[in-house]
Amino acid sequence: MPKVLEGSLLAGDDRAAIVVSRFNELITGRLLSGALETLRRHGVPDDHVTVVHVPGSFELPLAASRLAHSGQYTMVICLGAVIQGETTHHEYINQQVAAGIMQASLSSGIPVTFGVLTCESMDQALNRAGGKVGNKGHEATLAAIEMANLLRSLDSGDA
Repeated sequence: MPKVLEGSLLAGDDRAAIVVSRFNELITGRLLSGALETLRRHGVPDDHVTVVHVPGSFELPLAASRLAHSGQYTMVICLGAVIQGETTHHEYINQQVAAGIMQASLSSGIPVTFGVLTCESMDQALNRAGGKVGNKGHEATLAAIEMANLLRSLDSGDA
């Protein structure tokens, strides 16, 4: 039987930072509510959570990297919404934001999760921010909790 490692979804003493874009605040506010509710439900007290607002999704990676490297947090959750307009501007933003968030995670060694919606329309974004498709802020937060616990297991020699 192979050894299987998985992160649990209990967060208790963890400290979380949430970086959220103010652009498309109708959407990102809902993502933030989903993330905060998920942290509470999984045992993270409010005083262990820091919320950082940035102007737009393009600014998420820099703030996330700074927070991830600070040594104060066990996870950083990035929330934003890039909605396709009449130009290809969204493609350039989405690629760079995704790459920057991944780089922040890899270079810091802590989970920096991607809760950035990349939608074709406002309706699609609303559906993913608490509508009929769920709340991606919730999902990014669950991923952060699970990865923080998995990394602790790997670091403790359980692997």
